[in-house]
Amino acid sequence: MATHNDFGKIAEDLAAEYLQKNGYKVLTRNFRFQKAEIDIIAEKEDLIIIIEVKARSTDAFMLPQEAVTKTKIKSIVTAANHYLEEFNRNNEVRFDIISVLPDDKKKLTIEHITDAFEAFDAN
Repeated sequence: MATHNDFGKIAEDLAAEYLQKNGYKVLTRNFRFQKAEIDIIAEKEDLIIIIEVKARSTDAFMLPQEAVTKTKIKSIVTAANHYLEEFNRNNEVRFDIISVLPDDKKKLTIEHITDAFEAFDAN
């Protein structure tokens, strides 16, 4: 497995740990539908939260959350709709992004952006 894939896995593990420490129940990770994937699906206060984890080893070129394009949003929304149908969930849905970046001391930091985008942003 490539090093960037290892870093992505570490970032997802950190994000899941962060969510659990903050009262979220992680329902599933790496949910796939067709070619789309949702990194983490969690639940908190009767909300289903769809979380895209973005990690970068540096923010020199762009912030991790800037990598969530309209095409990516469309695939996340499609997969989220499939998840809700498959598991017969009628909860309200929120779309978040968790950004993972190293700080000046090379320690990984997490930024949780709630309501990062809406389903209609995919249009």
